[in-house]
Amino acid sequence: MISLKRRKFTPDRQTRAAIWFLLPSMVTLCLFVFWPIVDSFWLSFRHWNLMEAGREFIGFNNYRVLMQDERFWNSVYNTVYYTFGTVPLCIVASLGLALLCNAALRGLSVFKAIYFLPVITSFAVISIVWGFLMDPDIGLLTYYLNKIGLNMPDMLRSTTWAMPAVILVAIWKNVGFNLVILLAGLQGIPVSLYEAAKLDGANAFQRFWSVTLPSLRHTLLFVVIISVISSFQVFDQVYVMTRGGPLNTTETIVYYIYHQGFELLDMGYASSMAWLLFMVVFLITIVQLRLFRFDQTD
Repeated sequence: MISLKRRKFTPDRQTRAAIWFLLPSMVTLCLFVFWPIVDSFWLSFRHWNLMEAGREFIGFNNYRVLMQDERFWNSVYNTVYYTFGTVPLCIVASLGLALLCNAALRGLSVFKAIYFLPVITSFAVISIVWGFLMDPDIGLLTYYLNKIGLNMPDMLRSTTWAMPAVILVAIWKNVGFNLVILLAGLQGIPVSLYEAAKLDGANAFQRFWSVTLPSLRHTLLFVVIISVISSFQVFDQVYVMTRGGPLNTTETIVYYIYHQGFELLDMGYASSMAWLLFMVVFLITIVQLRLFRFDQTD
């Protein structure tokens, strides 16, 4: 009879060294990333106020209350408004600047550095600076707009102009990041495609429509997905510039989660909103991938 012996896995020296090097990072991720995610999921089915000791299990009650919360739906509307105001304009501006930077012009390195500077700057700092620029008394932006005859109101305290002001800051902040990604995609397009299009008599717009855009499909898909995810998570500039006001016209979903969890201390209710936001963003991402799916030959 043939005896089958189970072979024991004995990691070699390099494998053991890799495990020891990875262990601190894995422990940190488990304690501060994975466990809080799991715990927040269980919290969404419980009533827990930070001022109270117990965590009472209430099932789907948080989600039922959430569906009837008018302030929550107002934050959903504001977030969608912010997304539709930010994502298309930011991508169009980034693509235009990327096409300009892809041209063989002198001084473009300085131009690209200037547009990328806001990306590496904190959103909180940028929001403070823009808050001063838009101040009705001392703001330079308001001053020069009034000089040319545009009598702008106090934008950050206006129910009409507060959200457009937040959108303007977001576009200015994010356009440089999208520019770098789109520029990398443009530089990856073979020059032979443009030369073939020129030989066929295609003008500049036809080359852009028939060569540039089809070749950038995957890059544009990536930019659209990360832009939509980022816009649904908007918090920093809302917190610094408007605190959700005036009259909750700039209160987004994440800011409302912060309000419930860290101001009202209702962590169970805040967790239910966070998981609902996760599911919405996940479904939107799946829909985008389905709409922009490509064949294997693309």
